[in-house]
Amino acid sequence: MKLHIAPPSAEWPALLQRPVLETASLDGAVSEVLLQVKALGDKALFDYTERFDGVRLEALQVSEMEIETASAALPEALKQAIQTAKANIERFHSEQGEAVRVVETMPGVSCWRKSVAIDKVGLYIPGGTAPLFSTVIMLAVPARLAGCREVVLCTPPQRDGSVHSAILYTAHLVGLTRIFKVGGAQAIAAMAYGTETVPAVYKIFGPGNQYVTAAKQLVSRQGVAIDMPAGPSEVLVCADETANPAFVAADLLSQAEHGVDSQVVLVTFSVDMAKAVQAEVDKQLQSLPRKDIAQKALASSAAIVAPDRSTALEIINAYAPEHLILSVKDAGQLGELVANAGSVFLGHYTPESVGDYASGTNHTLPTNGYARMYSGVSLDSFVKKITFQRLSKAGLERIGPIVEQMAEAEELMAHKNAVSIRLRQ
Repeated sequence: MKLHIAPPSAEWPALLQRPVLETASLDGAVSEVLLQVKALGDKALFDYTERFDGVRLEALQVSEMEIETASAALPEALKQAIQTAKANIERFHSEQGEAVRVVETMPGVSCWRKSVAIDKVGLYIPGGTAPLFSTVIMLAVPARLAGCREVVLCTPPQRDGSVHSAILYTAHLVGLTRIFKVGGAQAIAAMAYGTETVPAVYKIFGPGNQYVTAAKQLVSRQGVAIDMPAGPSEVLVCADETANPAFVAADLLSQAEHGVDSQVVLVTFSVDMAKAVQAEVDKQLQSLPRKDIAQKALASSAAIVAPDRSTALEIINAYAPEHLILSVKDAGQLGELVANAGSVFLGHYTPESVGDYASGTNHTLPTNGYARMYSGVSLDSFVKKITFQRLSKAGLERIGPIVEQMAEAEELMAHKNAVSIRLRQ
């Protein structure tokens, strides 16, 4: 990690620059995949799966027998862990529903808003170097709580044509039955357009590699909603003199191991703490199975020594991290001042890993600075809000003249007449 001591604010954009996503250069290749799936349906899915995943499938949909076999193969301790995580995530997300509140804006004029589930949603679950079965919980639980009628899951097959046992067990646990062995951009195309086997959906959720990211962005321009713009995983840790350098290093490495294009940032208040954390990072890195991946991510990461808490807060909000860990003595107070972050982890005993798996919050979060204007996935992500209004005759008599004047001023006389014709009655 490059060390920067009290850099002036003019230098922050450069030193906080994320690894560049070359999605624009992928558009041509990904567009071709989208077109082929749209035109050829299942045939294109079989062909691309053989080409990219190295296996010629006999069927795209996962069978009940495969789910049962996967469930039997999974260690009982892992099953228990997944069940506990599911319970916590259900508990947190079930409290996010909004009650309908009728507001009388003036006598006889009532307005309200109602949450209605998105009818069909698609979940993409990576299954390559890290089979993210935890993401199945994060996406399927709020989808089920929201009441989505149809939930489709796509995930790439392994070399032997199977799907990772933990993914299948978790999908079964959360009540998913439509699971398809399709990965990459072709999976996004299948859920966007539909094929003979994979149904089309209205909104697509889930992380993925640069091809998946590009595919999601492209189909979002064609009438299919996506959860949010996606990028590589990232964390910013703010650590003061009370922090444990070993804890901080472990938190940084937990994100660096995600991928070579991940990024981690340390903001601290002394050179001594920065160097202590760097030493711990080097030490812990040696024993990681994904050492090579983490090492490449660290090359585009930064350690910043800030002169005070106010400056640290400015850096945090300028970076807008996906994950923010406040490993400081006044974590609660500092956390209240954070404006831009996907999810915040307060104190020395709140590692980011708990949010990734089991605390209850959702780990599908805005990256690449999108935390400035996007929220992470929640129950709201799986519903749309429909507004209603009802007027009594007396209500229309009160508000009608106001609407008539405004419509006439905009020279929209049919708008005015829709009110006037009623008032004349």
